Amino acid sequence: MKVVVIGGTGLIGSKVVERLRKAGHEVVVGAPANGIDVLSGEGLDAALAGAQVVVDLANSPAFDRESALKFFQTAGQNLLAAEAKAGVGHHIALSVVGTQKLSGSGYFVGKAEQERLIRESGIPYTIIHSTQFFEFLPGIVKSGEQDGVVRLPTANVQPIASDDVADAVTRHALGAPVNGVTEIAGPERVRLSELAQRFLDSTKDERKVVGDPHALYFGVELQDDTLVPDGEAWQGELGFAQWLQRADVARPAARG
Repeated sequence: MKVVVIGGTGLIGSKVVERLRKAGHEVVVGAPANGIDVLSGEGLDAALAGAQVVVDLANSPAFDRESALKFFQTAGQNLLAAEAKAGVGHHIALSVVGTQKLSGSGYFVGKAEQERLIRESGIPYTIIHSTQFFEFLPGIVKSGEQDGVVRLPTANVQPIASDDVADAVTRHALGAPVNGVTEIAGPERVRLSELAQRFLDSTKDERKVVGDPHALYFGVELQDDTLVPDGEAWQGELGFAQWLQRADVARPAARG
C-alpha cells in the first residue's frame, strides 16, 4: 500500500514510518521540510495521489486554546479535503484518552475539534485514544515544579511507551477502519504523583513529589479516572521499568 504519514518526522511518526517500510509498504513522510504542509495545504494533493491510507500524527506547536484550535481546524480541514479528492480509504488519527473530559484545557478543545472533523468527513476512519507516553514524564514533572517541590495530581494514569504506541498505530494503519474510537494504554495503572516520584528516584533526582488531588494538570483539575481508559483497551508490553531500561533519560546533571 501507499501510506502517507503526516508528522512522520516526530517521536511516533518516525517509528511508524520505519515499521511500515520494513513491512514493505510505500511511505510518504509528511512534513514541511519535505514540502508537505497541512497548514498551508502545500504538497498535499501530490503526496496523497494514489494513497490508500493517511496516518495523521501532526500536533499543535502551542497548547493555548486559540493556537491549538486554529491548528487542528486548519490542518484537519486541509488534510481531509485532500483525502476526499484523492479517494483515500482510511484516515487514522492519534488522539488522547480523556479528550472529552478535558474541555477546560485549550489544547483538548482543539483535539476534540480535530475528532469532530474526522467523524463528519465521510472518510472511513480510526481514532486512536492513547494514554500519556512515558516520554512525557520529564515535562509533566516540570509542569508541577515550584520552588524545588513538584506538586502533581493523585489521579490515576496508565502510561504507555512510544514504541508500543507506534506498534498500535501501525497495526491500525494496516487494518480495516474502526469508524470509531479505540483506546490504547500501558500495562500498569498508578497514581500520577507516585509515578513521577518513581521516575525521579530512578534517575537519581532528589526532588520530592507532593501528591495533591486538587493540583492542576496543565491547567485542569483531574478526576481519578480522567486519564485512564473507560473500558477495555489494547495494552502495550512495556511497563515503567522496561521503558526506563530502553530510554535515553537525562539525569539531573544534564538538566538545563
